[in-house]
Amino acid sequence: MSAVTRYKTLKDLPREDYLTPGGTLCAGCGGLLAIRLFHKVLGENVVWINAAGCVTIMMTYPLSPLKSNWMYTAFASAPAGAQGVRDALDVLMAKGKVPPTEDLKVVVVTGDGAAYDIGYQATSGAIDRDLDFYYLCYDNEAYGNTGFQMSTSTPYGSASKTTPVANGNPLGNTRNKKDLFDAWRIQRAPYVATLCTSHGVDFLRKVEKGTTIHGPKLYIAFAGCPTGWGFDPRETIEIEKLAVQTGIWPLKESVDGVVHHTTVPRTLKPVEEYLRTQERFRHLFEPEVKTEAVKRIQASVNAYWKEASAAEGFEIKLA
Repeated sequence: MSAVTRYKTLKDLPREDYLTPGGTLCAGCGGLLAIRLFHKVLGENVVWINAAGCVTIMMTYPLSPLKSNWMYTAFASAPAGAQGVRDALDVLMAKGKVPPTEDLKVVVVTGDGAAYDIGYQATSGAIDRDLDFYYLCYDNEAYGNTGFQMSTSTPYGSASKTTPVANGNPLGNTRNKKDLFDAWRIQRAPYVATLCTSHGVDFLRKVEKGTTIHGPKLYIAFAGCPTGWGFDPRETIEIEKLAVQTGIWPLKESVDGVVHHTTVPRTLKPVEEYLRTQERFRHLFEPEVKTEAVKRIQASVNAYWKEASAAEGFEIKLA
């Protein structure tokens, strides 16, 4: 993390809000909070390029909760839309038709369905072209807007509408979550980071850092989803915090391919503490505990942190 930052504590959080209260999204939506914090760092001169997803429904014509700009695109097209907006701004400024003071930060905002799956082709092209843009993925680990179907971000053991728990399928989803962080890093994106709104200072500093880096910048924000995951909306921040404390959601960044973990729990809490908070994992514990499945999830988390600690030289007590 950069040594010089304006965000040392949460007291440094900008007071100005660019996202007004109320709206049409679910109570406790982690994605909405991520957008709010992201906007606070970037300021008002932002244009959001949105692919179809949960947050699309917050823009209900003719009403908008944003004090900025918004462009809606088809599911697979948001990075292509971002390219058009960025190119248009650059051309107009070069011709003197738009002053530099009216330049806008171009931010793609999508759920994991577009980021991991349907929109990745356009995303890969934008990275390859070194497009100067931000990509904020609010990762609620499923296609939340259309009923919570499995995406390639859905974790092992999670139930979804397309991986329901049944006699022939007692564990729900049996595939491992795709690693979008490494997919961008391998493609040589200059900056890639994971975020969690439960860790606000880490969140703000990473967005701030992106403002100093030219090129494609990915932010994957862990987005608690009360409706899809099955928990009380008041518990979003606590559940997100547990994801970090159990090591299920590592907070890290990659700068020119070099990975650094920005928050390291001294002692990992057992993954069971996180899994038990949500309806989508209830079948792992009722009517009896699926011991082998829980052990597999814990072993995967421990293996990740063992490798990370060896690579970076930090100490961590595994669960």
